[in-house]
Amino acid sequence: MIETSDTGWYAVRCVFRWGPSHGTYEERVTLWRAGSFDEAIAMAEREAAEYVAESPFEYLELAQAYRLADDAIESGTEVFSLLRDSDLEPEEYLNAFFDTGRERQGQSS
Repeated sequence: MIETSDTGWYAVRCVFRWGPSHGTYEERVTLWRAGSFDEAIAMAEREAAEYVAESPFEYLELAQAYRLADDAIESGTEVFSLLRDSDLEPEEYLNAFFDTGRERQGQSS
């Protein structure tokens, strides 16, 4: 790939389902060096196809990209951001989208 002044780091979130018999979904965020949102999404979707090949995963063809503001990646670099409008109060919002009780996530000690 030819580096241009428009080339930068992009984080792309892709959504997967763990096979039709499971009610489990996965969101993966991957980093890509690309010249545009479209190029980064295309790269991520190619990788998504490899990720699901010969596995029970199904790519749901949802890819959202975020261009990192800085070219340097270091501790604390923001790698993804998504804005969503909602009339829900904060606790309701978190419960609806992030803390349903069905997430598989590690606990901090």
